Amino acid sequence: MSSNQTARTAAVPVGGGAPDARQLRAILIAVSIALMAVIASVSGLNVAQTHMAVEWGASQTTVLWIINIYTLALAALLLPLGAIGDRLGRKPTLITGLIIFGAAGVVAGLAPSAAVMIGARVAAGVSAAMIMPITLAVITSTFPEEERGKAIGVWTGVAGGGGILGMFLSAFLVDVADWRWLFALPVVLVVVALAMTWKSVPNSREHSAHSFDTIGALMSAIAVIGLIFVLQEGPERGWAAPVSLISLAVGVAAAVAFVAWELHRRDASLLDVRLFRERGLAGGSVTLLVVFGVQAGIAVVLFPFFQAVLGWSGLLSTAAMMPMAIMMMTTSGLAPMMAAKIGARSTMTVGVALSTLGLALMALFVSVDGGYLSILAGILVMGIGMGLSMTPSTEAITSSLPRAKQGVASALNDVTREFGTALGVAMLGALVANGYRRAIDDKLGGIPHKAANTAREGIANAVEVAPSTGSHAQGLIHTAQQSFVDGWQQAMWAGVAVMGVLLVYVALRGPKGSDPAVTDEAETTETVAVR
Repeated sequence: MSSNQTARTAAVPVGGGAPDARQLRAILIAVSIALMAVIASVSGLNVAQTHMAVEWGASQTTVLWIINIYTLALAALLLPLGAIGDRLGRKPTLITGLIIFGAAGVVAGLAPSAAVMIGARVAAGVSAAMIMPITLAVITSTFPEEERGKAIGVWTGVAGGGGILGMFLSAFLVDVADWRWLFALPVVLVVVALAMTWKSVPNSREHSAHSFDTIGALMSAIAVIGLIFVLQEGPERGWAAPVSLISLAVGVAAAVAFVAWELHRRDASLLDVRLFRERGLAGGSVTLLVVFGVQAGIAVVLFPFFQAVLGWSGLLSTAAMMPMAIMMMTTSGLAPMMAAKIGARSTMTVGVALSTLGLALMALFVSVDGGYLSILAGILVMGIGMGLSMTPSTEAITSSLPRAKQGVASALNDVTREFGTALGVAMLGALVANGYRRAIDDKLGGIPHKAANTAREGIANAVEVAPSTGSHAQGLIHTAQQSFVDGWQQAMWAGVAVMGVLLVYVALRGPKGSDPAVTDEAETTETVAVR
């Protein structure tokens, strides 16, 4: 265990003692609702891209910035704000984040221009970085050890399936009302979470003998911005474009500088990188990185399949994702019981194996004619596997750091998810796009040159240009659909290969069990818990 834990006093609970079962339920509901507001805002605006572009005359680049700036600000500030929350107090940090987040949602919903919307989304991303790590830190620092795994399972289920649920509700609001009502859902959730947090969530904070690691916080933010930016913009601008290469270079250099600085700071570091030598932190982080990457990549290829291949609406396409979300959220809650019986590593191994099987089933059976039923089994199996693997991975990360550092531990968990999401979208999206182009290139004989070039850009483009090709219209649409499925299969098999490597890693090097770092006996930094 890290030398962070030496020469410090034991935890000192102040006022009211430990929460009872009723209070713990209220705490869990409060932080889950707060988390749901943040997660729903990550994916919700995806369904309103066209509406924003038309209303403001905004370019596709501007619309993508409106969506991506939120994730960029969130990911960049998770570690610094998680650490600040540990020091200043988790309850006031959570309340402040909720107030700013709610205000940003109101401004976004009333935004008269794309510029105002971008500003509101930046504020929402910053406040989300205050909320997201604190929600998990409240659980790990408040719940007793025997209840902690179940609570983390609920949190993980919301974090994993909440995005799909939020997108479904957002698509519903767009269909039945106006796209601006997308922001009503997060604002309502924030109001409820704020009231429950004020009443039920206890405060806890770290009293550290060391000054805040400002340089480490700055280096971590620069590294995350550089690496996330290149993953978001690389597919659009080109991986060899100067801005992509510069962003990659800055991100890698800052990451290396961050590691070197943290090793130099040792006990006073923002994140003790030496802990990655331990199975819990390393295994949990790698598993979440890959699993969330695959999940996000799957979502990227599923929506074009539903909309362009099957011809479904946005709402119906989002509803088609719900079985995976339901399986994921259900098994996330069951995973702690399974881990208690067979161990964390075995549970993670089963989860990763099922996720790999789900990908393989989709790759084997997906077809244009088979429609939704050709992928349903794979979606269900993958949802079960992801739920089983995410909860013990999250617990492995949070249990690797002491209770006083749970804001940092939770932030690391969240940063890993964001990196995995960005990486999965970029890589699997690129594989599908390249596979589609290779498959359709040899099937465009007889199609007018201009229409053929448009069709090569993507399946949505092919469907849009098809009516202009006269008698070739139906043939072009079918060719594009089949080419997309061919590209899909290549991406799925690549995902199977990556998950197969992860399966071997987890089976051999996964966490053996819960680390005692966050138990009361191992607590080494004075923590104040007040009602």
